Amino acid sequence: MPAKPVIGISGSGFIGRGLADHLARGSQYQLGPVLSRRPAAQISHPYAEKLCGDMDTLLRHSDLIVECSGDVLHATEVVEQAMAAGKPVVTMNTEFHITVGSAFVGQGILSEAEGDQPGSLAALYGRTLSMGFEPLVLGNIKGFLNHHPTPKDMRYWAERQGISLAQVTAFTDGSKIQCEQALVANGCDARIARPGMLGPVSANLQDAALTLAAEAESLGGPISDYVLNAGGPAGIFIVGRHPDADALRYLKLGEGPYYFLLQPFQLCHLEIPSTIAMALRGEILLNNSKQPKTGVIALAKKDMQPGEKIDRGLGGFQCRGEAVPFSSHHQHPPIGLLQQATVEKPINAGSPIRWEQISLPESRALTLFRQLLDANPA
Repeated sequence: MPAKPVIGISGSGFIGRGLADHLARGSQYQLGPVLSRRPAAQISHPYAEKLCGDMDTLLRHSDLIVECSGDVLHATEVVEQAMAAGKPVVTMNTEFHITVGSAFVGQGILSEAEGDQPGSLAALYGRTLSMGFEPLVLGNIKGFLNHHPTPKDMRYWAERQGISLAQVTAFTDGSKIQCEQALVANGCDARIARPGMLGPVSANLQDAALTLAAEAESLGGPISDYVLNAGGPAGIFIVGRHPDADALRYLKLGEGPYYFLLQPFQLCHLEIPSTIAMALRGEILLNNSKQPKTGVIALAKKDMQPGEKIDRGLGGFQCRGEAVPFSSHHQHPPIGLLQQATVEKPINAGSPIRWEQISLPESRALTLFRQLLDANPA
């Protein structure tokens, strides 16, 4: 390995471009190939000379791969080939993890990155444990939620924010936060309180977080959840107990019994290098666990009839994600697999989509998910 490890990237969207620029400006790592499926002429990328279109180039010229394509099926193939080649893999791809990430646990170094909410929560979780806290709530903060956004509105916000239509739609309709908190639950030994989580709506973030802690205690263990808090910070929080109430009172954390620990930011690609450093040391920040307890199914946003195509589940206008117990996947496919699906039987708006109502094209991700179902019986 050279003095400066070479970091290859899979993905040329917002995260991939930002990470490439960040790595190129720094001195700790060397920017390697950037894998993209789009023709180079169609990509606005600050390091166009690094773009490549094949896995062989990516693997031969990289010491570590960062997968941030946002595509479950593509990410599955990239991760599988990278791990087969003995390369550590860092991801910013929650949807990949909650769909098939468990299939790769134990096969090598594969970790979600700090910078997006799940990785940032995992890092904060580790810090709270080291300080002697007993975490009760691993919380996400969401500012806005609309289960049925219109294509017109989403196109406007995608252009304004400089991200893809699918991304802004998944953020808005709640699918992304359902996936994020499912990954947190699986990776940090927590649960969800109910399908879809509790997600209290409150102008007072801390009060809502403390209410979630009381709910977690009634359930007998930590929960992964969120607060819908308009105008609040784009961050994460943990609520927990601690045996040293006197010290925490002196340190201005309040009277207890629950203590609110807030990280009021998450900086995406700017934080990925901290997880790269961990992975190069052989350490893993967060994965989906070998036996996940939580998954994310698809709820129909509209009536659908036989013959209709579902181009994509996550970030589309036909369905949205909901976190559920993983055992539900024996009846309901994960939303992460709903790409180029065909409706075979009528689907009613508001209902969870069932396996027998759709057909899915064969893919490596589908094969691996079937194996996960066999390994985790209902």
